[in-house]
Amino acid sequence: MSHPFDSLTPDLVLDAVESLGYLSDARVLALNSYENRVYQVGIEDEQPLIAKFYRPQRWSDAAIREEHAFSLELADCEVPVVAPLARDGETLFEHAGFRFALFPRRGGRAPEPGNLDQLYRLGGLLGRLHAVGASRPFEHREELTVANFGHDSLATLLDGGFIPKSLLPAYESVARDLLARLDALFGSTSYRTIRIHGDCHPGNLLCRDDAFHIVDLDDCRMGPAVQDLWMMLAGDRQERLGQLAELMDGYQEFHDFDPRQLALIEGLRALRLIHYSAWLARRWDDPAFPPSFPWFGSERYWGEQILTLREQRAALDEEPLRLF
Repeated sequence: MSHPFDSLTPDLVLDAVESLGYLSDARVLALNSYENRVYQVGIEDEQPLIAKFYRPQRWSDAAIREEHAFSLELADCEVPVVAPLARDGETLFEHAGFRFALFPRRGGRAPEPGNLDQLYRLGGLLGRLHAVGASRPFEHREELTVANFGHDSLATLLDGGFIPKSLLPAYESVARDLLARLDALFGSTSYRTIRIHGDCHPGNLLCRDDAFHIVDLDDCRMGPAVQDLWMMLAGDRQERLGQLAELMDGYQEFHDFDPRQLALIEGLRALRLIHYSAWLARRWDDPAFPPSFPWFGSERYWGEQILTLREQRAALDEEPLRLF
């Protein structure tokens, strides 16, 4: 069976961009994106634009517009973010059955792991992001919960037959035990949900001309602020404590942080592990996925996942990181 993205040809991409009044120079470069399809499109006598074509049936129009509105709200508050371009007040467009948006091209490099000076500046950037995010809730975008990131993800993996039969009992056992622990952890930890980036790994915080900016708010949702912070930390416990201190020094110049959320870090890491496997499973009918992730479905992959989840279960018994 064909996939909806099969009909998204370079000519269709050019036609979509030109339908908004731009004159392309016929250059189209596919960028590294799997969830959606993203292209750099050359424009006559101007800087290239980035055209993002949304995966059909993933987000509602209202949810996509809410993402765009959040980006524009951040930009209005002088938070450096790559926001969509508007035409006659609209940021979400349609062409040949595809929904798409245009963005200015903005490159950069990811932060250096463990760089304390950069972590201080990243903390300030994320504090500014969350100061805006805390001002009102999303109405059309889901919340990050153990139910949708954890239990629903496990159901996808079990129902779809993606786990080799020889490893299925071990994976199901450790995943169910881990999720029971996460239900208790999130149920007993007091935290406030705000609008967050949602997928705030270092590759989505880019540095250019010695200044950082935020990209790709496609996964923005309601959730605890610490979800946008924990992926900035790396190394052993002592290294992460030092990094956390720098991150928080920058963050709390712009937004208060409730330290009780630190107890959620290892739980959020566990949810990301299970959710990532389920994301691959849910996208396996997309022809871009099997050649890009050929190891998915192998016994080696699932054996490593079992070991990783067991290690993550043990990490939940360790004392959470603390601010000093």
